[in-house]
Amino acid sequence: MEEQIEFRHWDELIPDALGLIFSNLSLQEVLTVIPSVCKSWRKAVTGPYCWQEVDIEEWSSRCQPHHLDRMLRMLITRSSGSLRKLCVSGLHNDSIFSFITENAGSLQTLRVRRSEMSDSVVERTAGRLSTITFLDLSYCGKIGARALEAIGRHCKLLVTLCRNMHPLDAAGKLLQDDEANAIATTMPRLKRLEMAYHLISTGSVMNILASCPQLELLDLRGCWDVKLDSQLMKEKFPKLKVLGPFVMDYYEMDDWDDDCSDYSDNSEYLAWEFEMGDYDDYDIYDGMWHDDEGRFEELELRFYEGNGEEAGILGWPQSP
Repeated sequence: MEEQIEFRHWDELIPDALGLIFSNLSLQEVLTVIPSVCKSWRKAVTGPYCWQEVDIEEWSSRCQPHHLDRMLRMLITRSSGSLRKLCVSGLHNDSIFSFITENAGSLQTLRVRRSEMSDSVVERTAGRLSTITFLDLSYCGKIGARALEAIGRHCKLLVTLCRNMHPLDAAGKLLQDDEANAIATTMPRLKRLEMAYHLISTGSVMNILASCPQLELLDLRGCWDVKLDSQLMKEKFPKLKVLGPFVMDYYEMDDWDDDCSDYSDNSEYLAWEFEMGDYDDYDIYDGMWHDDEGRFEELELRFYEGNGEEAGILGWPQSP
C-alpha cells in the first residue's frame, strides 16, 4: 500500500481564521504577497477579516499626507464597520478624522498621535465614538479643552486617556488648567490618565483625583508646577500609581506600554511591488513606496506550485 502524502488545505480555512493568521504579518506582506497566493487568501485580505485591527502608526509617520489619507480610506472601508482598533500618526486634516468616526461603530481603541484635527471637528463627531475605551491624543496641538469635554460627554466607556505633550510645548508658557478641568468634569470612569508635560497646577490634579475615583495610574512627568504630598497621596489614594512630575531619565513616550499591535515594519521606507489583480483600490499604492532617492527597492515575489518540495526548503507553507 503506497504511503499517502497528506497536504494541508490552506485555502479551505475560514476567512476569520485566515484573518487571525495574517494579523501576525507585516502590512507589506498582507497587501502585496498574500493576495498573490490564491483566490481565497486574496478574498480574505480584501474583506473585513484582516482589518478589524489596523496599526500603521510607524508607516504613517513617514509617508506623504495624501498617501496616508488614501490608505486609511481603503483599509477602513475594507473593515466594513468591524474596525475595533486603529493606530495612526499624523492625520493632517479634519476630513480624514471625520471619516474615521463615520466608521467607528465597533471602535474601541483609537490612537491618533501628532494629528492636526481641530476642536470643532471633534465636537461635531465625538458622538460617533461612544464605544471607545482607549484614546490617545498625545501631541495633538490643535485641540484643547473643548475637544476633551466633548469626548467626555459622549465616550462614557472611556477608561484610558493619553494626552501627553512635547516638552517644548510647555516652555515659557503660563499654567493652563482648562484641559485638566474638562477631564475631571466629564471622565469619572478613567483608570489610566497620561498628561506628561502639561502646564497644570496642583489644584487641577487634585480635582481630577477627586472626580475619578477609579484612577489607577496618573502620569504627570514634566508637569513641573504640580506639588503632591507623597504621604497624603499614599493615605488617600493607596491604589493609585503616580509618575512624576520629575523625570529621572530622558523623555521617550514611545517606550511606554501601549494598546496597539505591531502591524508595521521597522526598516526605512519600503518600496513595495503590489499585485494589481482585479481590485481597483490597488492603484492607490502607485508612487507610495519610493525611497528618498525616488528609486524602488527590490522585492522578490516567488510563486510556487507542485508537491511542495521547494516550499519545504524555503520554509513556506505548501501551496493550496
